Amino acid sequence: MDSHTESPAHSSGSPAHGSVDTRAVHAGRDDLTDLGLHAPPLDLSTTYPSRDAAAEAARLDAFTEGKDDGGPPVYARAANTTVRRFEQALAELEGATAAVAFASGMAALSAVLLARVSAGRPHVVAVRPLYGTSDHLLDSGLLGNTTTFASAKEAPSALTGATGLVVVETPANPTLSEVGIQELADACAPVPVLVDNTFATPALQRPLAHGAAMTLHSATKYLGGHGDVMGGVVACSEEFARVLRQVRFVTGGVLHPLAGYQLHRGLTTLPVRMRAQSTTAAELARRLSGHPGVSRVRYPGLGGAPRPADQMAGGGAMVAFEVAGDAPGLIGAVRLITPAVSLGSVDSLIQHPASISHHIMDAGSRADAGIPENLIRLSVGLEDVEDLWADLDQALDAVS
Repeated sequence: MDSHTESPAHSSGSPAHGSVDTRAVHAGRDDLTDLGLHAPPLDLSTTYPSRDAAAEAARLDAFTEGKDDGGPPVYARAANTTVRRFEQALAELEGATAAVAFASGMAALSAVLLARVSAGRPHVVAVRPLYGTSDHLLDSGLLGNTTTFASAKEAPSALTGATGLVVVETPANPTLSEVGIQELADACAPVPVLVDNTFATPALQRPLAHGAAMTLHSATKYLGGHGDVMGGVVACSEEFARVLRQVRFVTGGVLHPLAGYQLHRGLTTLPVRMRAQSTTAAELARRLSGHPGVSRVRYPGLGGAPRPADQMAGGGAMVAFEVAGDAPGLIGAVRLITPAVSLGSVDSLIQHPASISHHIMDAGSRADAGIPENLIRLSVGLEDVEDLWADLDQALDAVS
């Protein structure tokens, strides 16, 4: 393979250069100077030529077993050099030995479920609330799993001999409730805990350092950060990564190389974006809590509310609040903030979970998850706080 398309070895281990800010800039790029490059190369190949058929066969055997030594792929469904760089970088930021990227966050969760079902452990304990489509997938049993929904305190007693996974999202979508990861992992051991870390990102929280076995991201959100790329990724041990690569190889839920390039680039500014957006979110949460058109604000640590110790740095960039008036009407009343599903972009996004992100759940399931019909979810971007507040204030006045 041409040296300008090579990628570093897949497994990364612990960060090599200190702070998350430094690693976000350099992870997955440590070999570029030796290659005579500054920007990571974009590898769009779907196939990789070789005159050595025996070597190709050996490599294909390795890929079907989930092994990836960082050498030349055989076919793009098995591996891609650009995607590998993103995987290595995300693994470093999460403190994992490996990461496996997929076409979307739901493809990533599906791969984890298929891996556990194929291992003969089809039962899942899920701590509500979760992202609506994650909840729906777990509840549907479409992939051969069965699911018991429970609170974090109830989760250990919900385990059975067939339980292969505990799923939790903290902070949760859309209520921003937090769960102590270490306490949950200790109580549910030896069953592995998967933490959806989409809202916090490794810039604010590293679940593996608190006992989780794996973290999952909808990379579409903060990791990309600009609302223009879709992907998912799981950070975990190399042992479990091999199984996930096997699932990805046979199901074809691969991340496109251009998406891998964009996500890797997005990581470089992740810590800076998260700090700035979190600062604005905290201020908006404070102001919303005093607005007469708002009956309740949900934001980690607001008003000194207790939180899991030493788990997440700051409150994050998401705000949830309950409207005293017409909640769906608020979506149509904003003028600066973008009324759209999704989150984590540089522009602020606002949506009504019962109508959009959690609409796929029936009303009873939403109630069980603690998601009221008047809840609004706000993803805070990089706009000026005064401009955002002016828009929220006028919209709340309009529907109150």
